[in-house]
Amino acid sequence: MMSSTTLTTKPPPPRTKKPNYNLLHANPLPLTIRPLPPLIPHNPLSLLHILYAYFFCRVPCQPQPLYTGVFNPATRSVNVTDTRSIQAFWNSGFFGKGSLSRSEPTWISRRRRALGVIGKDEALTAEEITERRRRERKEFKLERARAEKEKIQNQLAQEGKLDLPEASSSQEAASENKSVTFTFAPSELPEAEEKEQQPKQVVDVEDLEHLQLTLEEAFFLTFGLGALKITGPEGNKPIEVRDALCLFRKYSYFPPIENEAELQPDDTFLLNYVVYHHFRSLGWVVRPGIKFGVDYLLYNRGPVFSHAEFGIMIMPSYSHPHWVSDIYRKENESKPWHWLHGVNRVTAQVKKTLILVYVEVPPPQAIEGLGATAMLKEYRVREVAMKRWVVSRNRD
Repeated sequence: MMSSTTLTTKPPPPRTKKPNYNLLHANPLPLTIRPLPPLIPHNPLSLLHILYAYFFCRVPCQPQPLYTGVFNPATRSVNVTDTRSIQAFWNSGFFGKGSLSRSEPTWISRRRRALGVIGKDEALTAEEITERRRRERKEFKLERARAEKEKIQNQLAQEGKLDLPEASSSQEAASENKSVTFTFAPSELPEAEEKEQQPKQVVDVEDLEHLQLTLEEAFFLTFGLGALKITGPEGNKPIEVRDALCLFRKYSYFPPIENEAELQPDDTFLLNYVVYHHFRSLGWVVRPGIKFGVDYLLYNRGPVFSHAEFGIMIMPSYSHPHWVSDIYRKENESKPWHWLHGVNRVTAQVKKTLILVYVEVPPPQAIEGLGATAMLKEYRVREVAMKRWVVSRNRD
């Protein structure tokens, strides 16, 4: 009868500590909001305090000086290069993406770690923490599967249903318990220990990364919040809101349109910005959703807190009588059933709800010569939530 062996599993490694995201991303927008003094019902002087603070102590919520960005016609984006603006836009609202990173601009931290300027556990980014946890989870599952397999083999060997070579198992157990101690002279230390004893190199690493803002994000920060000043490619003359709207509409076509009279009310920028402004004003964090085949993704607080809950698909609607005779737009308004089924299936597989956002497109004469505020008021937004119907889950 073969003796049972004791299964020993390695203790799980300590989990990497997350940064305090609640403190880093405390502000939902890159603005400074100062609340008014509290109103105390039984103290009439508190009302005077509120009136004095409202009329005489008002401080603008926009940053001073304004954050700056440069319009890049090659990439059709607005580039932000100074560290102050990059940190403000990402930490307060998750605007933009790093030009050398997947999302958060972390190239400088990864480069400094690769050169040995900082330690492997210093200044960890959200992507690195996620990668480590996935690797630790994978190793834990492999170790658990190995232990379960060994337990089953031992149980079958005790019942006589499986023959295990006793010699090899005893040798393996002996090799596992055997420990060998090596003694090195001071001049014969391994290279790994010599590297650990050497001081960290001081290398001046230049940050080559900038923050890329989409045209919708840049216009929202300029028009909606007033926190961003956009300059031209030369970087010397600021672009006004009205000129920025016309410029971004021109570059939403490929190739860009030179004549302003050729702009249409259903161009890509206007439709995307109407939806972007709509959900941003409702408090959602809006991010591009091309990874999942949708136009936008909606986060409750941000990518570092949770996964996106909804996927947004923009659908232009031509219900105005002006578009009745436009056969081309009417044909493109309707989508085939297999397109809807494919998009809905992808979003359902990643545990997201598909939202079809219908944007009512006004006729060209309704927005001709209007400013940004009056033009956006002519658009209407309707939301339709799609849910995949599964027979086994939706019997009732």
